[in-house]
Amino acid sequence: MQLKQIKIGKLHTKNNIFLAPLAGYTNSPFRDLCYGFGAGLTFTEMVSAKGLCYGSEKTKELLYVSEDYDGIKACQIFGNDPYYMRKACESDALAIFDLIDINMGCPVPKIYKNGEGSALLNDFDLAANIIKECKKSGKNISVKFRIGLDGSHLVSGDFAKLCEDAGADMISVHGRTRDKIYAGEVNFGAIAEAKKAVNIPVIANGGIFSKTDAEELFNETGADGVMVARGAMYKPWLFAEITGLEGIDKKRAVREQLKKTRDIYGEKFACVYMRKMVGFYLKGTPNAAELRAKLFKANTTEEVEEILNGLSF
Repeated sequence: MQLKQIKIGKLHTKNNIFLAPLAGYTNSPFRDLCYGFGAGLTFTEMVSAKGLCYGSEKTKELLYVSEDYDGIKACQIFGNDPYYMRKACESDALAIFDLIDINMGCPVPKIYKNGEGSALLNDFDLAANIIKECKKSGKNISVKFRIGLDGSHLVSGDFAKLCEDAGADMISVHGRTRDKIYAGEVNFGAIAEAKKAVNIPVIANGGIFSKTDAEELFNETGADGVMVARGAMYKPWLFAEITGLEGIDKKRAVREQLKKTRDIYGEKFACVYMRKMVGFYLKGTPNAAELRAKLFKANTTEEVEEILNGLSF
């Protein structure tokens, strides 16, 4: 696929292969890992706008950025109140971020029932007001959304135009409807409709687990770039495969991820989190089930690292 920079408002990415926000996974060390493997842009986990406004320490922890990260700093927020969404964008907690992404696609029932995430596809006026208020903060603003709530209500083209008219600098379109959650085929045509409707950059999202998947999504939708989500959880070096980055040391990079995770979040979190992540990275390797069983018996990060040193990705 064609690698190129993407202009987002005043920003320019290093390429057009992005890491999606992933709740519970895209913390600072994982973002560093994927950026090192060639991702052109990475996003924090989605954070609550109201949580930021009320000073939630847990919410602020999700926003940590390592000192050596030299890429565009991008944060994703969610909420359904234009006032709090703008206030969050203007908060000290988000001062370091160059780009604020608004989540209008999360399908999780708890978020949807609160009128947030993909529920905003039900209310075009409210969605537009949220984007307009966030733009008043002076930040570069992007929006991530799904193609509709179900197959009978596809809105990708109209919603993309709404985002552009409200001031969004970029949109990312997940090619599944809300009712499909993360299952089923990606609708290339619906993403293409969004691309045709606007002049701002359009990033296609959904179903990328290989370089071939990325190329197909890019070519079939006409999008300006692609966004990798769950595929990065299993194979963060997928970015290197897509971008053609050579000379990477996978094991060394994962060891650095473990160290950073421990240094930032502490031993207990790092042990549990890295057992899970290394377990993901084992997908497709010989004796993966046996190695995972051994891995999940580890009680310290030192034990996790010892197992990691014996692996071959």
